[in-house]
Amino acid sequence: MSPPERRSINEKSHEPASSKTGVLTNNEESALFTSPTAPQNTVLAILFALSFSHLLNDTMQSLLPAIYPLLKSSFHLSFAQVGLITLTNQLTASLLQPLVGLYTDRYPKPYSLALGMGFTLVGIVLLGLADNFAIILVAAALVGMGSSVFHPEASRVARMASGGRHGFAQSLFQVGGNAGTSFGPLLAALLIVPGGRIEVLWFSLIALAGIVVLTNVGHWYRENTHRLKPSVKAHAGGSNLPSRKVFLALAILVALVFSKYFYLTSMTSYYTFFLIQKFQLSVQTSQYFLFVFLFAVAAGTIIGGPLGDRFGRKRVIWASILGVAPFTLLLPYANLVECGILTAIIGIILASAFSAIVVYAQELVPGKVGMIAGLFFGLAFGMGGIGSAVLGQLADVTSITYVLEVCSFLPLIGVLTWFLPNMERKKAT
Repeated sequence: MSPPERRSINEKSHEPASSKTGVLTNNEESALFTSPTAPQNTVLAILFALSFSHLLNDTMQSLLPAIYPLLKSSFHLSFAQVGLITLTNQLTASLLQPLVGLYTDRYPKPYSLALGMGFTLVGIVLLGLADNFAIILVAAALVGMGSSVFHPEASRVARMASGGRHGFAQSLFQVGGNAGTSFGPLLAALLIVPGGRIEVLWFSLIALAGIVVLTNVGHWYRENTHRLKPSVKAHAGGSNLPSRKVFLALAILVALVFSKYFYLTSMTSYYTFFLIQKFQLSVQTSQYFLFVFLFAVAAGTIIGGPLGDRFGRKRVIWASILGVAPFTLLLPYANLVECGILTAIIGIILASAFSAIVVYAQELVPGKVGMIAGLFFGLAFGMGGIGSAVLGQLADVTSITYVLEVCSFLPLIGVLTWFLPNMERKKAT
């Protein structure tokens, strides 16, 4: 008996999976990443466009915490109110992201990326023109909604364009976001602090540029729906783990995201206040120190994905979250120069975990790429928002230094990585 004929991916009979109904089934979505006949070329132009768009998006996102000292003095806010701004921004992002991801898994929307940037544009304009605390909260919510639409679908498009190099694609996508997060405080120090909050309006040009880039990405996505082609071998994909172990692994990953983003929030929201109070730095100088930390986070992000592809994602998660603990424990007691060095080390090590966590989770639950990306990006925003509000309350009744001392123990939660299943060993068997 002759072996079954294997079809070429170039045959005309392979039409887009969604061409008839526009709806993808779970098997079809899973096939995108498991089919041996799916296109395997890495589309670098799309990956760089997504990374650049992520840079633009997160530059605008990071403006909010970057101008907290300015908002606090202009509107006479308490630390609790500062935390409420972050909570509003990040909860709108976190609650919507998994829902957006679940919806676009079934109903792909190529131009939703540009739509999300439109929400951010409106939020930035309101932030520059706000004359009371309530308007600031509305602006923060709109910027959060922009991220909730952008992240799940952009992460899925990055995986589509990865050519099987999932960790590399996820890291390249995320490094743009972390680079943008680092640029926010720098631009705030150079433009907004000297010129006043009205200078925020210049950042609407960044949003407009993002809309143009993401519209072109949407064109590529629409023309490449053949990458969503179903396969009879789609059922072979997945983690092959019992449901109980999958849920346990996801719960551990959630705990790790909690530890990572609670700590990151303590730094992004309150590190500048810590430097101002302890070392009597100016607002502008403290922003430069925050830039060093966030730039290190961006550098660490690009490392984690390729290392996970090469050495295994569990090893990267283990080394990243637990390995940063000695440095976080030292930070509250360091002098100014040591703070700069320690925060650079912390940023590089800690940031390498997230791309590994996202790809690991997507391999645990194949066929739900958008939902998983939305869930974990949403958790990142949500944990950050809740953390900022809680830590703001704690800072009001204690001190900023005490907040950093408490948060320095969070990376010890990384010991839970020990209980994650070894996915590489599963695949080998």
